[in-house]
Amino acid sequence: MAKGRNRKPQQRSGQNRPTQRAAGPKGRGGRSGGQGGGGNRDSRRGVRQPEGAPGSTGEGRRTKGPGGDRVEGRQAVRELLLADTRKVIEIVIVDGLDPSAILEDIELLAADRGVRIREVGRGAFDALAQTESAQGVLAEAEPLPTVDIEDLVDHPNPFLVMVDSVTDPHNLGAIFRSADAAGATGIVLPKHRSARIGPTVSKTAAGAIEHVPVANVAGVPAAIQTLQKHNVWVIGLDEAADRSIFEFDIADQPLCLVLGAEGPGLSRLTRERCDQLVSIPMQGAVASLNVSAAATVAMFDVARRRLGQGS
Repeated sequence: MAKGRNRKPQQRSGQNRPTQRAAGPKGRGGRSGGQGGGGNRDSRRGVRQPEGAPGSTGEGRRTKGPGGDRVEGRQAVRELLLADTRKVIEIVIVDGLDPSAILEDIELLAADRGVRIREVGRGAFDALAQTESAQGVLAEAEPLPTVDIEDLVDHPNPFLVMVDSVTDPHNLGAIFRSADAAGATGIVLPKHRSARIGPTVSKTAAGAIEHVPVANVAGVPAAIQTLQKHNVWVIGLDEAADRSIFEFDIADQPLCLVLGAEGPGLSRLTRERCDQLVSIPMQGAVASLNVSAAATVAMFDVARRRLGQGS
């Protein structure tokens, strides 16, 4: 336990919790966008526009909040349209791409949402793209919607993930993807000293940013205290911790896993504020895992225990 804290798991059973999450942004709890009700999709396609001047999709525009206004990659763009949680302004596709099922999905979904598709040449597209492999498809959208941290805990049994100064966008994207797959109910991102949700994050996440609610907080230590006030266990993943995550006995209770930065790990203050610190036992010669790999191991161990308890 962190210094000065001596709470017992049975004292944090989550009694008197609301049985439903407070209403948040449309569709953030799942894929409510479905297939867009496309009864006539076979005969519809996105509205194609002639090639425009490079730069017209607003690249480089800075937005408040965690970002997410530029989405690149076929899977990420399709999930953006499927989730239907925010306005999509425009989709840009390289002219002459070979037909594929996912491209057809994007065109049909764009038509259902009334989103313009603009075809450009390969050179113009490469000038617009901000990732190394955008797969010939990108989208401009409104920034990713966020919720208050209190909304994340207003859940029958929250399973949250918090990042502490994770600055590599590939790692952050991979954490989002694993969080969605493991059934996490929300992610807490600090506004400072953290990667923003840019094109690399959204592409690496393969669309998971559209399905996991995000709270953007001023600081990690204060956010930890807020969670604790709402009876959420805060568990820090620390390679130096004596206790193994496989001995973790409160995974089925309201909790938040805190992941440290690449290299230095959890900050001192974050480490002190956590209720418990746990580590992943290492059997090989390598001393530690990449933060996104460690996050995946930890999240799925929590998921395994929760599934065993019927949560």
